[in-house]
Amino acid sequence: MARSTQPAPAGAGGSLARLITRHRTTLDRALEVIHTREHWSPYPEETGAYGPDAAADGEAALRALLGRPLDLGQPGRDGTVGPAPDQGGERSPYGMELGISYPHHDPAVLLPAMTAALPAWRDAGPEARAAVCLEILDRINARSPEFAAAAAHTSGHNPVMAFHAGAVHAQDRGLEAVAYAYFEQSRLPAGARWRKPQGPDRAVNLSKRYAVVPRGVSLLVAGSVFPAWNGYPGLFASLATGNPVLVKPHPAAVLPLALTVAQAREVLAEAGFAPDLVCLAPEYPGERLARRLATAPEVRLVDYTGRTAFADWLTANARQARVFTATSAVNTVLVESTHDYRDMLANLAFSVSLYSGQLCTSPQNLLIPRTGIATDEGHKGYDEVVADLGGALHALLGDDADACAVLGALLGPEVRSRVDLAMSGALGPVGVASRTVRHPGHPGAVVRTPVVVKLDAERGGDRATLLSEWLGPVCFAVAVDSVPSALELLAETTRECGALSAGLYSVSGEVETAMEAACAEAGVMLSMNLMGDWYISQSAVYSDLHGTGMNPSGNAVLTDGAFVADRFRTVVVRRYGGAA
Repeated sequence: MARSTQPAPAGAGGSLARLITRHRTTLDRALEVIHTREHWSPYPEETGAYGPDAAADGEAALRALLGRPLDLGQPGRDGTVGPAPDQGGERSPYGMELGISYPHHDPAVLLPAMTAALPAWRDAGPEARAAVCLEILDRINARSPEFAAAAAHTSGHNPVMAFHAGAVHAQDRGLEAVAYAYFEQSRLPAGARWRKPQGPDRAVNLSKRYAVVPRGVSLLVAGSVFPAWNGYPGLFASLATGNPVLVKPHPAAVLPLALTVAQAREVLAEAGFAPDLVCLAPEYPGERLARRLATAPEVRLVDYTGRTAFADWLTANARQARVFTATSAVNTVLVESTHDYRDMLANLAFSVSLYSGQLCTSPQNLLIPRTGIATDEGHKGYDEVVADLGGALHALLGDDADACAVLGALLGPEVRSRVDLAMSGALGPVGVASRTVRHPGHPGAVVRTPVVVKLDAERGGDRATLLSEWLGPVCFAVAVDSVPSALELLAETTRECGALSAGLYSVSGEVETAMEAACAEAGVMLSMNLMGDWYISQSAVYSDLHGTGMNPSGNAVLTDGAFVADRFRTVVVRRYGGAA
């Protein structure tokens, strides 16, 4: 383990020392992997690793929470949020009301309490903070089936997606942020002796101490789609660098982060720190609490996932804070040629179907030359490619039970209305129709297969459509004149709308080179010729970088040094040691 820039205080207690020892190996390995970029995780992603009845245990743990208040013991309580949806309570996309109520807190009380907790946490040092963060993640990991059930019944994930994005992969993202935070805080030594000669027989001597100083309260404004996966990086990056964290969950997905905050508070208290270092701030319907919190003088960091318009508002108005954003994205795949037509179609079908296209990395615009493509099965025309994609979608999603293992419940009326509009033909000819899927376990869930709409890049109305984000099971098969015109469209889309991923299918080295150059210029990750069971929408923790900060999809990268280094500053203390 690299040397800490600040030692843990002598009064930290035996429990803190034990945490440092317990998690040293995991932290060392994480520090290694963020440099080698190899595959690794301390958190098993197979449900069987959590017990033979893990899924049932998770559902049982969730059921025990339903219809009850969840009080975290925070200061400044001034009301109650929920349990009914019109009171701010959550309703599962699978059809049931959760009936959970949460305390509401007065920011004028909560924020000072969090600020008061900062000095002891700051003085504990990077190593102690990292150990506490890893203990929080370790305990969350042990409850992964419960966290997965919470993700499913707030964000509408299918079981595998819920267990991965709602639990273990979110934990990976949190650990990755802790590793980066520790590394960045360890760049400078705790102290140094400095000597400068002042002539042949004289020198000035100084002793110097380098102190990591956190910025202040960090506000996490979470989204509804992946509150843990998108939220844990900012939460743990801020906490590991010494900042208290206030979590403002999306009203539709409070529970996953409420459970997270409760676990964090428990560990902090056991380690001898004030639990108010991590707090939850649920909001009343229509309260617009995020605006009030983001502009509070105590708040010095903001992490936001959601709509571009509010990200712009935060950047313009939260002037006292460093704002990290992750917003909308329109992702493009160019289908130019392939050496394995059937595998390509199967990969594309799964990519546009996973979680019903509600992933921020889901491909939306499939660019296909209007003259067709070369394949191992001979030339395929544009219409034939679209029809064969429909066949691949039917093979994947034709059975309702199989479909529900891939798709997710649609998050709300806005998503459903997009599917209905696309199916009406108002956007363009329907190449592959969407169908309603009956969920075998949750008849109240709204589940739809993707609709594929045919568009033409040269038609003005079509171009306006594909230059907008259509979150949900809607994708566009876009006829393009040539590879250069496709690359121009990719650049325009990314420049105007932002993108998190781009894909290419081609057997041409020249096309690959041109696509690489276009994506480098646009600032978007490129995946080429993906086949089998790895997809454009997937992001490998400790290896891939989620986002680039180079286009309107956001200014933050999950995770790189810049994501954590701006959450603290280093203050130097110099002591004169005399001249000799």
